[in-house]
Amino acid sequence: MSLKKSKLDLLVRVRYSNPLPAPPCPPKLLDIPTNPKRYARPELLNALANQTPLPMIVDAECGMPLDLSKWECLWQEGADDSELNPDPDNLPKLDPKDDFLAYDAAGPSTGAYTNGNTPSASQGTPLSMYPGFAKQNTQASPMRSSKNVQAPPIDVSHAAQIRDIEATFVAANQDFSLKNLRHPTKPKLTAIESYEVLPDIDIWPNQYDLFRFSERPGERALDMEDPRLDCAILRPMKSEHDSFLSYYLTPDDKTAFTFKENRSKLQPYEKGFDDSPLKTEFRFVRDYETVKVEQEVPNEFLLVLNDGSPSNDMEDSQKRRMKGAYYKNIERKMTLKKKRAKIQEKYPDKWDVIQMQYCDMDAGEVEERDEALAEVIDPMYMMRGEADADADAEDDPLSIPTGNGADVVMADA
Repeated sequence: MSLKKSKLDLLVRVRYSNPLPAPPCPPKLLDIPTNPKRYARPELLNALANQTPLPMIVDAECGMPLDLSKWECLWQEGADDSELNPDPDNLPKLDPKDDFLAYDAAGPSTGAYTNGNTPSASQGTPLSMYPGFAKQNTQASPMRSSKNVQAPPIDVSHAAQIRDIEATFVAANQDFSLKNLRHPTKPKLTAIESYEVLPDIDIWPNQYDLFRFSERPGERALDMEDPRLDCAILRPMKSEHDSFLSYYLTPDDKTAFTFKENRSKLQPYEKGFDDSPLKTEFRFVRDYETVKVEQEVPNEFLLVLNDGSPSNDMEDSQKRRMKGAYYKNIERKMTLKKKRAKIQEKYPDKWDVIQMQYCDMDAGEVEERDEALAEVIDPMYMMRGEADADADAEDDPLSIPTGNGADVVMADA
């Protein structure tokens, strides 16, 4: 006869009391000085909130069960379906609990109700009990009748569009006054100067993305200034399972200052001297992964205020732009967080050091830049796009459009 041993044979279920004595004196509050910069911002928890799934327990009927077995006409042939399809001339009487649903919100009318009864003047409507409803109702009635009036045709010709656009600038040119400007949310502020908002032609062909880090990048403390952060490199990477970004910084502050000084001396798309190309070293810091990506950023721009003041340099004074606020839109906005390092994860195209220098643009890059720049310097840019579309349609006369948006292309045998 075999005995089956339990796995809990070595556990002794005995509890010993260990009362703690009362403290000899009341507790004291200690004032420990803490730097406020050590606290995290509330946005730090946004990533955790976005990753937490919402518990939504809904049954197959979405909380609204419908018992179809109550109607025999759905299951038997020739059954009476008057309950589902009532006669419009002989409608069934509504339940007294549902009478208020048949009332007209705009007030009593002469038309017949669903149950054939009209409410009396003493009953009224639920909205008529509120003060001022009758006045609002009388004011809204002409608006309802005006909806039936056919609007006049709108002139969409090219000349009419130019006329309407120029009319919008009257308030900004002829009738403009700084004293009449009011801030939409801060009425105590006073406008002291105005600028014309113009596209920034110097940087318009470039594409800019806005990156927001959950923590400050780099290895320095928050109270230490780091001039390397505004000249970093984010290199797209891809492993076997996911995609991420590698973050690179200059080895010291001197290299960052030299890089920014050399770049400020060059004009846009100028690479410097060919005999001694400018090189800058960037070293790998860590990897970051994207938490949130916004493909459309309509409310954030790069804005440069230029007061149009003259410069001492003759060359700069010739290239001086007029006074205005020059803007460039932002293509995407991303939120980054630190990527957890995995020992087993390997990707072959990893760089520890980057030697960066400028080079000439090839023909494809120059064409792409000119095409993007034509959007703000070519007055006929929109017309040119329509002309290209018409030319493509003429070059392919055998393309027959179908109803679902596809094209059927016929070829000769």
